[in-house]
Amino acid sequence: MKIGIIGAGHIGGTLARRLVAVGHDVKIANSRGPQTLVDLARESGAKAVTVANAVKDVGLIIVTIPEKNIPVLGQSVFEHVPADVVIVDTGNYYPRERDGRIAAIEEGVPESVWMSGQIGRPVIKVFNNIYAQHLLENGKPHGAAGRIALPVSGDDAAAKKQVMALVDQLGFDSVDAGSLADSWRQQPGTPVYCGDFDAAGVRKALAEASPVRTEAFKAQA
Repeated sequence: MKIGIIGAGHIGGTLARRLVAVGHDVKIANSRGPQTLVDLARESGAKAVTVANAVKDVGLIIVTIPEKNIPVLGQSVFEHVPADVVIVDTGNYYPRERDGRIAAIEEGVPESVWMSGQIGRPVIKVFNNIYAQHLLENGKPHGAAGRIALPVSGDDAAAKKQVMALVDQLGFDSVDAGSLADSWRQQPGTPVYCGDFDAAGVRKALAEASPVRTEAFKAQA
């Protein structure tokens, strides 16, 4: 599959490495330009490109940038992206460490619902609740005991199925975590966040989640 990645931080760089390793054709972009991604491209086998190029002629786009930068990314970059191209959101809201206050999220809008509205496209949420190092190193073959499972939220069943197949290729089980409106169950501070559970553990953690954001992941007054 041809995949474009917007964002070359810990998760973006890790996904570039792993996706190329399992046979995908990957382009990766960041806000500073492809000249800053030469080393990552050489190491991973992904092609360093501009953001505009990352969304062209691909079957799936992964957006993995800080929440504070989502409004800057905006809708225009996706204007000519066909409707059947799946867009994945890996993002988390970290108001104290990085993002500052985003009023809608503070008022209870799930992070990925807010993100989807900002870019004007439906998204599938995944890869937000696992450390990058674990994503890089802890995948196991399909059916292996103790395989880590990742929650996957979204409203398009076909897109979700496609993303879940990708998760499996990367060495992880996936659990259907419901609609995008339900994606608060996998936000930072919830039981499933960075728990590295198997599928049964993920389902249990999702069921135990509270919609009330924990204090550590709220903006300071």
